[in-house]
Amino acid sequence: MKPEVEVRRSARRTRTVSAYRKDGKVIVMIPARFTRAEETEWVDAMLSKLERSPARGRQTEAQLMKRAAELSKEYLNNQARPSSVRWVDNMTTRWASCTTGEGTIRLSDRLQSMPVWVIDYVLVHELAHLLEPSHNKRFWHWVDKFPKAERAKGYLEGVASAANLELDTCD
Repeated sequence: MKPEVEVRRSARRTRTVSAYRKDGKVIVMIPARFTRAEETEWVDAMLSKLERSPARGRQTEAQLMKRAAELSKEYLNNQARPSSVRWVDNMTTRWASCTTGEGTIRLSDRLQSMPVWVIDYVLVHELAHLLEPSHNKRFWHWVDKFPKAERAKGYLEGVASAANLELDTCD
């Protein structure tokens, strides 16, 4: 059974096509200039691509906690220890958030279709907030230990721009 598909056309998008899962349906973003035939071709291609990688970002909360512990050990001297890490579906202006007093990290479900290294970057970013709540020099020192930090920031900015989203890529 094919999932429900929502196609979003954008005049700002000129060549790229992307797709992600949200609220039980697949959102496919295409350039506005595409013909109906190109739209159909790309929707089929993106559905096929998503089917081949269903587990890409769909870790359970236990798996997210385990990954957070691994990233903390590797990049943050094992100092960041969240009390919980979970997916949420109600973030419209952020990729993730951290409540430092409680040690909780929430990741937008929009991240689930993104490459693992992007999700890892977001986790490192939020883990660094457990060590330094503000975006100061000390905070960025921790975050920039992640080898693909700049690449991941650019990736998230590109996704947000292409989808005409006003997402804060820093929080």
